[in-house]
Amino acid sequence: MIEFKLPSMGADMDEGKLLEWKVKPGDKVKRGDVVAVVDTSKAAVEVEIWDEGTVHELLVQPGTTVPVGAVLALLLATGEMPKAIERKKVSPAARKRAAELGVDAERIAGSGPEGAVSVEDVEKARAPAVPVDRNVEMRKAIAAAMSRSKREIPHYYLSDTVSLARAAQWLGAENARRPPAERLLMAVLYLKATALACKSFPDMNGHYRDGAFKPAAAVHAGVAISLRQGGLIAPALHDVERLPLGDLMKQLADLVKRARAGSLRSSEMSDPTVTVNNLGEGGVGSVFPIIYPPQVAIVGFGGVRGERVVASLAADHRVSDGHRGSLFLGEIARLLQEPEKL
Repeated sequence: MIEFKLPSMGADMDEGKLLEWKVKPGDKVKRGDVVAVVDTSKAAVEVEIWDEGTVHELLVQPGTTVPVGAVLALLLATGEMPKAIERKKVSPAARKRAAELGVDAERIAGSGPEGAVSVEDVEKARAPAVPVDRNVEMRKAIAAAMSRSKREIPHYYLSDTVSLARAAQWLGAENARRPPAERLLMAVLYLKATALACKSFPDMNGHYRDGAFKPAAAVHAGVAISLRQGGLIAPALHDVERLPLGDLMKQLADLVKRARAGSLRSSEMSDPTVTVNNLGEGGVGSVFPIIYPPQVAIVGFGGVRGERVVASLAADHRVSDGHRGSLFLGEIARLLQEPEKL
């Protein structure tokens, strides 16, 4: 029997409310299928599954808030026959309270030892939904993540002014031959240059967990996106170093659209390996962002000023030092001088 658990959806999201199941018992699922929609402090996230099998039982009812790691459903592996399911552990008091409230205790996610259901679990499952101010919850989530970052990560900061004359000239000529719907933004050059630089400097791309750094095999670039209702979110574009600029532009536009519509996938929220923050044409001259844990670096691009931009880096001193950081920024600048090779 395979347990399908609520996956991590970022360092600042430790629980979610199940909004909807996309599957039912008996459905066959494969890797990457969206099986549920979960509401978090930042967005409604489509949750993917990374096992193959047949849905056997859905353990959590829509409307229930559960912690990351809670078992949401049971699957039968390919070729596995269903077995009798052990009766869920429910305290006598919880079973009595569930009967009083008309709640099925067998379908409540328990928070006790071995998933045992307590009276508190029953009452939480039965509690009427309280309207949530998503903006307030997002600010709390951002505050928690950034406070942790500044508390735990020894940041160092660097910046360099980069000429965009070659990049702007090439971009203008490239867009002139493309139909309007396929034209590129300078943002995709920033993303691709950062991703390629990360391949040369793997100590900027990965995660610091349990006292050690683990470099990532691919560059999943978190893109800082400001939301119309306020707040910020940084979902990932996957394998950026391998994407042609046209494909990267399409994926970036789609990601921004879905982020602002509150329709992201759990994998996009959980696995960025480095983040890029671009203030765009209307931004201030420079930005010095804070690292999003457990990542170890974030690259910022200020507003363009006379075909020049200030590129900045915040990096984790446990993993790299200023010399490496300066070489990394220099590599980004070099790559932006050869946009035709990106």
